[in-house]
Amino acid sequence: QVQLVDSGGGLVQPGGSLRLFCAASGRIFGIRSMGWYRQAPGKQRDLVAAITGADSTNYADSVKGRFTISRDNAKNTVYLQMNSLKPEDTAVYYCNVRSRVDGDRWGQGTQVTVSS
Repeated sequence: QVQLVDSGGGLVQPGGSLRLFCAASGRIFGIRSMGWYRQAPGKQRDLVAAITGADSTNYADSVKGRFTISRDNAKNTVYLQMNSLKPEDTAVYYCNVRSRVDGDRWGQGTQVTVSS
């Protein structure tokens, strides 16, 4: 019943920046982690970044030093700041919330296109 809405994608030139947002429509119980995945055409869906309730973070090697994940528990929101974007970052980005009670929940996806 609780839904995730992700947004903030768009078209940006190489070297540019975008900030993605993911908000839950209500409280999700038992959150283990929140994160972002991405999927490009013909590719599998891969983890980009995740953050746990203990504030530990995990990043794909390809985005380390360029992307930063953060959260605001009071607003039930998770963010992904994306800097120094490259064409290979082009993909649909999906918000994910992992609950120890209900398993995984997913946003609808937001398109990020990096092109000159």
